Amino acid sequence: MTDANRLNRNVWLLFFCQALINAAGISQAVMSALIGHTLAEDKSLSTVPYALQMFGTMAASIPAGIIFARLGRRAGFLLGACSALVGTLLFLTGVYQGSFIIYTLGAIPMGIGFGIGQHYRFAAAEVAPPAARPRAIALVMAGGVLSALLGAELVKHTKDALGPVLFLGTYTALACLPLISMVLISIVKLPPPPPRQGASATPLLTIMSRPTFLVAVIAGLVGYGTMNLIMASTPLQMMLCGFSVNDSTDVIRAHAFCMFAPGFITGRLIQRIGVHRVIAIGGVLSIACAAMSVLAPTMTNFTVALALLGVGWNFMFVGATSLLSTAHDAGERVRAQAANDFIVFTTVTITAFTSGWLHSNQGWATVNLTVIPAVILACALVLWHRRRLASLAVA
Repeated sequence: MTDANRLNRNVWLLFFCQALINAAGISQAVMSALIGHTLAEDKSLSTVPYALQMFGTMAASIPAGIIFARLGRRAGFLLGACSALVGTLLFLTGVYQGSFIIYTLGAIPMGIGFGIGQHYRFAAAEVAPPAARPRAIALVMAGGVLSALLGAELVKHTKDALGPVLFLGTYTALACLPLISMVLISIVKLPPPPPRQGASATPLLTIMSRPTFLVAVIAGLVGYGTMNLIMASTPLQMMLCGFSVNDSTDVIRAHAFCMFAPGFITGRLIQRIGVHRVIAIGGVLSIACAAMSVLAPTMTNFTVALALLGVGWNFMFVGATSLLSTAHDAGERVRAQAANDFIVFTTVTITAFTSGWLHSNQGWATVNLTVIPAVILACALVLWHRRRLASLAVA
């Protein structure tokens, strides 16, 4: 097998691993607020399970970095798949027993598994040569296209499979996904742990103070936080507007497809027009989603708004990840990646908690309009960074 074929094989295996963990995440995006609304006495707590899942994702960032640094990518990804399996089984138990507490407990291990799974994109960058990194990152994240189809169809076709308990069949099916991931992880060729660095290692604060790191983190956290704030409450808003579970599933599927389908071209787009322009375009699309969402609550408006949000997230998050890969060297990569994901998913956790409260107390329009100032600020910083790099190149 040639080096190019081996590279393609590894990237495609990571593509499928990403697809499986994202399928579970998309299914949760459809179900968690609806289940939380059904099980919780206080309806403002309906998005707490999803928020705790994001908390688990955030909490996994630093431990994942330590595991990857000491044991390598394979061991870390296997532990992540095991954690996702435990979370799914707790979700299943909570639904079966009608317990909001047990259901909520499943969110932490599921979030940890999801958080570790976010490093598939970094692994893709590590198996690819520098010039091909944006395309490898984008392709692995494009695994979400498969997730959009798999996750949504699982919900639609299994939600009543083990009736009369709604969604019990879905969680039974979802328990198979981490098991398949373990098989794929065992055969993909992953880079060894980076060499240990002693006292001469670059301090983390030095890495984090670099302008490129800061701009990449801000673009990533705004892109992901914006998407999460709006998406988390969308199924609930649709239910309150009289739409069915299948309707909200279709909207989330369209959203998820638009989150990941651009991955097949985002890398090439970054190579052609530059990472800064791609991030800025993503910001414009996210603002367009917020404006579209406050129009009449029709199926078309929900679908188009969430589609715009998906493409906007892809451009901002893939762009931010590509920019981050230029902010550190090989020896710094794990610590820089862990710090990035800790900051980004801390923001995502906050937006997940805030989404339910804002929706319950301030309304759907406030949920959407809240994101606009943050997106404008992020885009301004990205364009400033582009001009800064251009001026340094001239000097």
